[in-house]
This record gives sequence, structure tokens and C-alpha cells, in this order.
Amino acid sequence: MEQKTSRRNILRNSVLGGVGLGFMGEFARAEGQRAPTPHEIKGPFYPLVAQKDVDFDLTRVEGRDERAEGRVIHIHGKVLDTTGKALPDVTVELWQANTHGRYNHPHDPNPAPLDPGFQGWAIVPSGEKGEFHFRTIYPGAYPATPEWSRPPHIHFKTSRRGYVELVTQMYFPGEELNETDRLLTRKPERERPKMIARADPEREHHFLFDLVIEEA
Repeated sequence: MEQKTSRRNILRNSVLGGVGLGFMGEFARAEGQRAPTPHEIKGPFYPLVAQKDVDFDLTRVEGRDERAEGRVIHIHGKVLDTTGKALPDVTVELWQANTHGRYNHPHDPNPAPLDPGFQGWAIVPSGEKGEFHFRTIYPGAYPATPEWSRPPHIHFKTSRRGYVELVTQMYFPGEELNETDRLLTRKPERERPKMIARADPEREHHFLFDLVIEEA
């Protein structure tokens, strides 16, 4: 009889498989260079099936009238190399849980409701100035195990020819669960701020988050 994979086992295996990744970007560098954004595990809920709608607005699904449930937010950022130069033509892919903490993924055992009005996955290019922007829903926290709740976060994957693919996670400022998250807290303290977005001081519900990638 086939044994179902629990959320606990999926995440535990992902954590163990990713041990050591947090140290990859912290080698000695020339003065004035930036360290790459810390790598993180892809996680068990990376999309399996291609979907038609992967544009920058995750709050709407093509062909549906209703908007996604939850608080609408905007993420603005740039993709930079380790010298601080903005990189155009980078593919930025992101995926996340909905406002209830549920992924639109067949292996997510979370009993929280799905949201058919939430896109959940986007692929956006960085423009000529290396900038990207997307509109989404503030993701919900969810239980990874009975002893561990994951804070709100968004997964990112970047790719560009000649550069190392970056898989990482973006956290939100001021979240109490950041202090106990087993993935974030295993990073050296100097790395953690690079994975936490900044609230835009001029616009409510807008966040700033840059991604630094290194040449292959």
C-alpha cells in the first residue's frame, strides 16, 4: 500500500537536503563587492504543472471574475550582479501560498482552503534596468510540523545565461515567526537581512526586495 507523504516529512527532508546551502555565498570577496542573495531550498511545493496565466498580477486569474482573497501587496526589486550592476533580461520566477497558507499543489496536505481566484505562480522578466514588479497577496503562515509554523514568505528562482541560478525565499519584516523559522534561523545572522524585504516608507503595502546573483 502506497504511503502518503506528510507535510512534516516533505519539509524535514527538504531541510536536511538543503543543509550547507546557506554557506555557499559567503566566501571571501574583493572589497566593494556584494555577496549573492543566500540560497535556500526550492521546497516541496514548486509548481508541477504549467499554467496559462503566469503574469505579474497574481491577484487575478485569466478567465475568472473574482479577485484573490486577502491583502493585496506589491513587491518591487532589482536583479544585480555582485558588483552592484543591474542585470536586464533575467527571468524571475516566484510562487507562494495563498492568504490561508495553502499552495495550489497536489502534494500540499494543508487542510486550509484553496483560492481559485489566486494565481499563486508568476514568471516576470527584469527590464532594461534590471527591475521587476509584481502584485500579489500577502501569504499566510502555515504549520510545517506540530512544533514549527512557517512565517509568510515567497519563493524566488532567477535564471540568466552566464549566471548561477538562484533559488531563495523572501520573508516579511516584523513577522514574529521569523524568529523561530528553522530555515531562516539556520542562516548566519549576517545573511538573514538579505532575505527579508523592506517596507516601502513612501507607499503602504509596498515592499522592496533586491536579488544579487553571481557569474557562473
